[in-house]
Amino acid sequence: MNSIRYEKDDANIVHLVFDNPNESANLMNAEFRASFAGAITALRAETALAGVILRSAKSSFFAGADLKEMINARESGAEAMWAVAHALKEQLRALETLGKPVVAAINGAALGGGWELCLCAHHRIALDDPKIALGLPEVTLGLLPGGGGIVRMVRLLGIEVALPYLLEGKQFNPAQGLRAGLIHELAATPEEMLAQARAWILAHPDAQQPYDRKDYRIPGGTPASPALAPKLMIAPAMLRETTRGVMPAPEAILGVAVESTQVDIDSAMRIETRWFVWLAQGTVARNMINTFWFQLNEIKSGAGRPREVERARFARVGILGAGMMGAAIAHACAVRGIEVVLKDVDLEGAGKGKAYSAKLLGKQLAKGKLTQQAHDATLARIRTTADAADLAGCELVIEAVFEDRELKARVTREAEAALPDTAIFASNTSTLPITGLAEASARPQNFIGLHFFSPADRMPLVEIICGRATSAATLARSYDFVQQIGKTPVIVNDARGFFTSRVFGTYCQEGIAMLTEGVAPAAIENGALLAGFPVGPLAVSDEVSLTLMSKIRHQTIADLRAEGRAYQPHRAESVIDWMLEQQRAGKAAGRGFYEYPEGGRKFLWPGLAARFQPTADMVPLADIRERLLFVQSLETVRCLDEGVVTTARDANIGSIFGIGFPAWTGGVLQYVNGYGLEHFVARARELAEHYGERFEPPASLIERAARNAPY
Repeated sequence: MNSIRYEKDDANIVHLVFDNPNESANLMNAEFRASFAGAITALRAETALAGVILRSAKSSFFAGADLKEMINARESGAEAMWAVAHALKEQLRALETLGKPVVAAINGAALGGGWELCLCAHHRIALDDPKIALGLPEVTLGLLPGGGGIVRMVRLLGIEVALPYLLEGKQFNPAQGLRAGLIHELAATPEEMLAQARAWILAHPDAQQPYDRKDYRIPGGTPASPALAPKLMIAPAMLRETTRGVMPAPEAILGVAVESTQVDIDSAMRIETRWFVWLAQGTVARNMINTFWFQLNEIKSGAGRPREVERARFARVGILGAGMMGAAIAHACAVRGIEVVLKDVDLEGAGKGKAYSAKLLGKQLAKGKLTQQAHDATLARIRTTADAADLAGCELVIEAVFEDRELKARVTREAEAALPDTAIFASNTSTLPITGLAEASARPQNFIGLHFFSPADRMPLVEIICGRATSAATLARSYDFVQQIGKTPVIVNDARGFFTSRVFGTYCQEGIAMLTEGVAPAAIENGALLAGFPVGPLAVSDEVSLTLMSKIRHQTIADLRAEGRAYQPHRAESVIDWMLEQQRAGKAAGRGFYEYPEGGRKFLWPGLAARFQPTADMVPLADIRERLLFVQSLETVRCLDEGVVTTARDANIGSIFGIGFPAWTGGVLQYVNGYGLEHFVARARELAEHYGERFEPPASLIERAARNAPY
């Protein structure tokens, strides 16, 4: 039993101590499964067994499945995966039907397979630590719980109460679990937890799972119950409104949850296993596991960060510009314990920026999510000023003023005069090249781009842009800062629009340009939603503002002219110009592609259909969907070719976390992988034939497809 220590105490209680010798956390891999099978055999052979305590020798209880193994198992086929999953379930079922009390002593995180182990126990005791995470997050990786998690959660809580934990991957801490009835006791220390476990076992020699009693009734009833049946009739439609048919895991989970209550528990387990294998063998799960587990964890561990530079922590940061973006960045820093100097042209403007934090903190205080002391301390960290001299002592300054090159140059020189030589100066520009902006800096090696996404206090991504002169130390320290404020960093190189803005721009332009082809505005927006985008290209263009899009274009034209380069216009620009002539600049102006009635829901402006007159031979819906997906993936390949983005990891995470590329794809390059490189190239050529050369696959992609070398 390499992964499990089998220990018996003086009360004839066997302790199964999970202790994977080769990993920092316990994993449900082949070694564990073999050890667990051996433990079950040994338990059955015991002649004077009083009970079983499930424990962990690690700081966490159990981390769940080994996803590397799962990806490899996928290649061996569904039958092999079924056999492994079914055998484990039989062992878990054997444990809970052993006829002896089983207690889970939960000392740390138990997620996925770890929580499924806990569910097999008749009694669950956890350390009273709010940082301990429990739950079944498999849906976030395109999977469902494959170790009986759905079956047991539904039998314990009922379908209606269990679904948020299953469909949303809702996690909870021990105190919340106690209130929900999923945890039975809390303990202050590991020693107390062990004593409580022993005491419970000795007091309950005949313990069994509640759902194994003949008189047990599932809370809330079965699908045949008059109170539940009407709700289940509309549940699939409500879920499809969220998944839009591109996220199979939530729909499979709902199916298992409902079906499992209509059969005996062993049949229910088989139903769950079938759906688990079906999902695990699918492209969506592979896409999501690749990106949201492997690639995201690489970024969290510092992949791409210069390793020779010592880790840094920041105590004092300056923000230039207290508008919407600057105020949100200031808030993101202050809630993480960093002192902020928030500067604007006058104290009134700076004060408005601080008021943004006051409003957010006030809401948390009113809901009981924040103490008055924490509220006051966070707000006190933000110091407002109109004097650049107050930036003295800041280790980092982030410029968040308007997208105007001269204005940015002026505030750069003004701030640097007050800063120490070691301070980093970062621009939050979304499009202007960092190397050009750094020309205004006396220390271009300390100059970098930190592109936040709006609203900056909530959006998880920060795009780090290296100029030609940016030093490795500046990059490393900027990476550390982004992680310090709880954001996910992706690293790109300097270019117009960088990576995210450049790729996002193709999404907006493609959607807008479809209007000129006679595609109905509603078809454009619905095509995007059915592809899995959170917002359609017309709606998101309103959010960005057509005025800003026009300004960026004119700045680009001027810059390229100065460089002696030609500008290639896009068909979407004529639509944007016409919209601005109609004084429809976007949401902030109250009028754009949509109407924004006060107190009502937005709706597409009827003038669009009148002006562009949708045609009868409309572009097929499948083409609308794929044009919006392909145009961004192809632009990403070009970014990769040009060295703007250097890893598939940064491209995938940046596209999902920054610009809303559909999560089911795993990101812009994983979408190409999942589609199949050869098929993607063929489809791109087909789209190019019908809609233009922007869909022509780059030579590098064609060459990769010939080698079958995924990104």
